[in-house]
Amino acid sequence: MRHYPINLNLKGRLVVVVGGGKVAARKAARLVGAGARVTVVAPVVEESLAALVAHGGVAHLCRSYRSGDISGAILVFAATSDPAVNREVAREARELNILVDCVDLPGDGDFVTPAVLEQGGLLITVSTGGASPSLSKSIVERLRPQFGPEYGEAVALLDAVREKLLTEKVGNAYNDTVFAELAALDLPALIKNGQRDAIDQILLKLSAAGAAPGPAGAGKEDPS
Repeated sequence: MRHYPINLNLKGRLVVVVGGGKVAARKAARLVGAGARVTVVAPVVEESLAALVAHGGVAHLCRSYRSGDISGAILVFAATSDPAVNREVAREARELNILVDCVDLPGDGDFVTPAVLEQGGLLITVSTGGASPSLSKSIVERLRPQFGPEYGEAVALLDAVREKLLTEKVGNAYNDTVFAELAALDLPALIKNGQRDAIDQILLKLSAAGAAPGPAGAGKEDPS
């Protein structure tokens, strides 16, 4: 099955996780990290999930799943150890037009979640379409040494530069030049090597060069 890759903004949106085991706990923790409002439905939850509930990060319906529990959700995760319950959750989600991840039976769901390598604003995902989560995780671990915390710092810096350029309403041509120069500099390597003075000088030069407004009617860059 070919999936469509997408990054969702879940801030403040309701997501329901049905299940209380380790898989459900991992799903809930990442959803909380993305700013979602998370409700877990399970008679018992494992330790890390119980901690999220205790700290107020997750709402907990302490019982078995009932029809109507997923109403109003933007996403649903069917993550119990009972395939029959997961199928019932998936069936109701389809009826309500809510996207569902059926973790034990990917073919019964609408999406799967990838293995993730995250450094600040940098998000690298690997997916096998549910065929082998273990392989996805293995690939992420191979990539991890190549993308350290310096990449998170570099993304934060580039985000600040982008915000400055958009605020000053400089033109696309200048934006393209700035980001091409920054990309060629290998910011993560400069950060990792502690060459912050060099970065400061480069940013000062680029900032001074972009003080004048760009061509009239110039638009914004694709924000990807």
